[in-house]
Amino acid sequence: MDDVRRAAAEFLGTLLLVFFGVGAAVAARVQGGVVVVALAFGFVMLALVYTIGPLSGSHVNPAVTLGVLLSGKISVLGAVAYWIAQFVGATVAGFLLWALTRWGDVADQTGALGSNGYGAHINRGGAAVLEIVLTFLFVLVILVVTSRSENPGVAGVAIGLALAATQLVGVTLTGAAVNPARAFGPAVFEGGTALRQLWVFIVFPLLGGALAALVAPLVMGAQRHYWGGHDRSVGRPK
Repeated sequence: MDDVRRAAAEFLGTLLLVFFGVGAAVAARVQGGVVVVALAFGFVMLALVYTIGPLSGSHVNPAVTLGVLLSGKISVLGAVAYWIAQFVGATVAGFLLWALTRWGDVADQTGALGSNGYGAHINRGGAAVLEIVLTFLFVLVILVVTSRSENPGVAGVAIGLALAATQLVGVTLTGAAVNPARAFGPAVFEGGTALRQLWVFIVFPLLGGALAALVAPLVMGAQRHYWGGHDRSVGRPK
């Protein structure tokens, strides 16, 4: 029963993240610009960490789940259940956004249902590198701040700010997927170029998440940090 509840939390969390984050791009990109989109993703992620985090960890992202799996903090079966829930949640969110633009008289300000893509401002190789780096940062922050015992109550703030930062950098270039499920949901209903390019926004965020899992132990293993002339111990692994 607990496994079902955790998967359900990941379904709901991913649905809400994609709906509000991508929805901000679809409905407010022109008026609000990149900052509005970045804040929407960051604020929703922050809220989800405190809402469903105690139940499922609030991964809401297959790349995060992969990083957690490689870190040995979730079973393979648990990770598969999370991945299924995340992709289904994102697909439902994509459908809701598609329905709003098709039948709800909502103008799609992205022209592509907020789907990720390359070609206009960045080529495929650049998009691959960008998605690896952005996802690496996001997953690294999650793995590190959730593993530290110091000030665990503010972990959600760091995670939300990290996601917002990735959006500020990447929205105008690729749409800043940083999340294979986020890329999948809108692309399914947009079709065409978005669907043909989708593999880039699945493969390379996953690579970024895997790389973060490899680097995180090095960061958490640092025993000393000098700050203001004082030697403080930080990042102790549990």
